[in-house]
Amino acid sequence: MAKRLTYFILAGLVLGIIVGWGLNFGLGGGTPAGDEQLKTIAGYISIPTTIFLHLIKMIIAPLVFSTLVVGIAHMGDTAALGRVGVKAIGWFLCASLVSLTLGLLLVTVFEPGTGLGLPLPPADASAGVDRSAFDFAKFVAHIFPESMIGAMASNDILQIVVFSLFVGVAITAVGEPARPLVRAVEALVKVMLQVTDYVMRFAPVAVFAAVTATIAQRGPSILGTYGYFMSTFYLGLVLLWALLIGMCFLIVGRRTGLLVRYIRDPIVLAFSTASSEAAFPRTLEALDRFGVPPRIASFVLPLGYSFNLDGSMMYMTFATIFIAQAYGIDLTWGQEILMLLTLMITSKGVAGVPRASLVVITATLSQFNIPEAGLLLILAIDHFLDMGRSATNVVGNAVASTVVARWEGQLDPLEPVDIEPPHAPSHRPAPVPGDEPF
Repeated sequence: MAKRLTYFILAGLVLGIIVGWGLNFGLGGGTPAGDEQLKTIAGYISIPTTIFLHLIKMIIAPLVFSTLVVGIAHMGDTAALGRVGVKAIGWFLCASLVSLTLGLLLVTVFEPGTGLGLPLPPADASAGVDRSAFDFAKFVAHIFPESMIGAMASNDILQIVVFSLFVGVAITAVGEPARPLVRAVEALVKVMLQVTDYVMRFAPVAVFAAVTATIAQRGPSILGTYGYFMSTFYLGLVLLWALLIGMCFLIVGRRTGLLVRYIRDPIVLAFSTASSEAAFPRTLEALDRFGVPPRIASFVLPLGYSFNLDGSMMYMTFATIFIAQAYGIDLTWGQEILMLLTLMITSKGVAGVPRASLVVITATLSQFNIPEAGLLLILAIDHFLDMGRSATNVVGNAVASTVVARWEGQLDPLEPVDIEPPHAPSHRPAPVPGDEPF
């Protein structure tokens, strides 16, 4: 079923490009009347995509909470939790530095913005992105939820992680009296994975609608206009994949070669919907089949969705320098390194911020006296760039979970790559007595 679903999603992607192109051509895309009509039609076509993303968001909060609580409970003690957390954060910082540096190097070497020769806009020109959404003081305070219900209602993954940490550690401290609660949460995990299975059957339709609406409204010509910029960015993503998987190979060994096969479904889904969040449930299941213990994957993966968005971080340096090049603004190596370090810090504070990458880029532009209005240059193709960086975020977090599991010496035997459904009994050997506290 998993293999067929991947093929159906790819078919929806290809068919969406064809239908969207046909609509754009047939209804006169590029003319005022045609563009207005296509905008209305695209709004209706995108309804299935909106429904699908709403269903995914419906799953995220209970799935993150239940899997994280069970994972912490099965770790057995806070020392193991702290050890896994330190290893995960260490990997996140290294991966972030690699992503940001690679984006900086590539945009400097290929110079996709050089030659545009755009005149500097008025000093008060704005891209319309609210950069007040990111403020360091607000971010630190925002980490800690005022209400469990509020955090789940807003799907704030970082706040859900914090609350789940408290609950999981408390369960470990209470011990035997909490045993019924652990069993109940384990049952919730199985129920939510079954719900995920139902929702994912709708994914091909959602992908078809998303691609059709985007191509119909934007038209295929936009891909040619920004072709050089997009091709160099996607080259960077390919190199980033190679680096991440290569580092994983050095740590995990030959088994790494199978990792992409196991996570191909969430990769395709994230790329097609331009949403890393949409791929979260499938990524969790794929890592389980690959052999990453649920107690590690359910802790590292949600944390990674807050602090380890590798594709988004590479995009931040790439887009920022591209805008500077478009306006003919020369930055010294010192300024570029300072920009990289600035993005290294600010990119960790965007969890839960809508259009997070654009918010961080806007704030960074103003710090280095680059016109904020330059963001308008990439807004038109941001959806197509978001597809690539969303898929890269999935790869980065899957690699992070696998590496941490290896460092813990807890990679389990592989399960068949195409098994389905997620609620089927595990094929793994029974745990060693005493290995799990509950």
